[in-house]
Amino acid sequence: MKQLMLGNAAAARGLFEGGCSVISSYPGTPSTEMTEEAAKYREIYCEWAPNEKVAFETAFGASLAGKRSFCAMKHVGLNVAADPLYTAAYTGVNAGFVVGVADDPGMHSSQNEQDSRHHAIASKVPIIEPSDSQEALEFAKWAFEISEKFDTPVLYKMVTRIAHSQSIAETSDRIEIPVKPYEKNIQKYVMAPANAIRRHPEVEKRLKALEEWSQTSGINRIEMGGADLGIITSSTSYQYAKEVFGNDVSILKLGMTNPLPANMIKNFCSKVKTVVVIEELDPIIENFCKANGCSVHGKDLLPVCGEYSQNLLRKSLLPVLPDSLKNKISINIPESPLKDLPNRPPIMCAGCPHRGMFYALSKLKVTVLGDIGCYTLGSVAPLSAMDMTLCMGASFSSLHGWNKALGAEGEKKTVAVIGDSTFMHSGMTGLATIAYNQSNSTVIVLDNSITGMTGHQQNPTTGKNLYGDPAGRVNLEALARAMGIKHIRVVDPYNIDECYKAVKEELEVEEPSLIISRRPCALLKEVKPKPALFVNSDKCRSCKMCMKIGCPAIAMKNGKAQIDTTLCVGCGVCTQMCNFDAIN
Repeated sequence: MKQLMLGNAAAARGLFEGGCSVISSYPGTPSTEMTEEAAKYREIYCEWAPNEKVAFETAFGASLAGKRSFCAMKHVGLNVAADPLYTAAYTGVNAGFVVGVADDPGMHSSQNEQDSRHHAIASKVPIIEPSDSQEALEFAKWAFEISEKFDTPVLYKMVTRIAHSQSIAETSDRIEIPVKPYEKNIQKYVMAPANAIRRHPEVEKRLKALEEWSQTSGINRIEMGGADLGIITSSTSYQYAKEVFGNDVSILKLGMTNPLPANMIKNFCSKVKTVVVIEELDPIIENFCKANGCSVHGKDLLPVCGEYSQNLLRKSLLPVLPDSLKNKISINIPESPLKDLPNRPPIMCAGCPHRGMFYALSKLKVTVLGDIGCYTLGSVAPLSAMDMTLCMGASFSSLHGWNKALGAEGEKKTVAVIGDSTFMHSGMTGLATIAYNQSNSTVIVLDNSITGMTGHQQNPTTGKNLYGDPAGRVNLEALARAMGIKHIRVVDPYNIDECYKAVKEELEVEEPSLIISRRPCALLKEVKPKPALFVNSDKCRSCKMCMKIGCPAIAMKNGKAQIDTTLCVGCGVCTQMCNFDAIN
């Protein structure tokens, strides 16, 4: 049946049809829906893992046991899973094992713009890149076959535009794959140095075999059109090239970008006058072409940063186009009608439980080392209450280093914040080093009872699993005590004075302290909003104190504060800002 499908939903359908049995992932935009959609197929066991490394290892274990398995993560999550990935390339697999990774060119929701193809090259595993929903479905099935045929993990790379766009995909029935018996093989699976030394040559042989296969299997294909211009491309860049040039150029469309097909590339380049490599982010294909003696254009015309688009190709490639193509694609591109709109930076939602704590921190004028999640928006004006965000789990460890470096000079005016999900991901080890190495660090877990920024996924502190069923629940207070933290207190972030007092007092303590700022996310279905607040304009003195918390429900109109009742959830934080009792 043909249907319009989101790229991530098509990927999930491909996993289902390909006989996948186990999926373990950590949510990360733009990869999250692959697991959420797969969970709709009850033939597949799906779960959220505490982090990407655990997800990878869980899926690897399922493969070892003989079931086809998958894990998904975003590009920065692959860094976390890199440790087992690089060694799993040596061990190989039993049943098919696929690692989904979603890159984010343009950094729509990411702290960097890395190119996951580097991980494929460095770990010496194949990477495949679908360019639409149909390929997302087909390539997911293909990935399992490649994995089993070549005894290797396979990286399955999406990008934001493929993951979150929709196109037609044709579905079919699931293939039931029998359990592949596990056979004990110490030389293959125990990567002690003596065994790993013998496995490395096998990895190199595999890469050569994969390259040969990729040149005849159809995963890479040549679409011959005009001979004046040839384009080598992959993923979403293929779609842009087709929309701009149609069939007037020749295209080598790469579905597998590691290993790259050297002979196929040389053959293609010999058939056209000019070759341009179109690839987002790093010049990996371009450099490979040049290393193999092919004269190509690439980053001399196209940027190394950010997403590409049809209009960017039209403008950037003009210098190398023949006149016939210049005339054909040279169109007047109107300026965006949105260009004069004011900036609308992302801010915390109305009723966000993190707002009160961040206001307290801004009043205390402390340095705040932050982490990855909704609360990263605490860095945005008017709160501006965060000084650093590096990666998942870095806040606690960084605070420990800060305080060890500065001693009392830093301890009394610096804190770290982290969310409940991120704490379980990789913040626990930071807290462990604080407790073990005894820095006088004050740390705050912003517990909103959910994984918020990626769309309300459960985590080990919520007491529910991916399906919403009851599950094991980690008690943060008990865990911190077991680590050796003695000073632990829980506050309600809707109470600014309570937050202010707690942080001020714990900063004075001469040992590690943990504050848990606990209130569920205001957008959770089970959280019932209170009646919306309103401003008595007769009492309002236009002091704008209520504007200092950055709530999107509050605005100034005709010199008076005004509350949008469609946004307000009645949290009451703003009432604590008003000295004139104008907000009721």
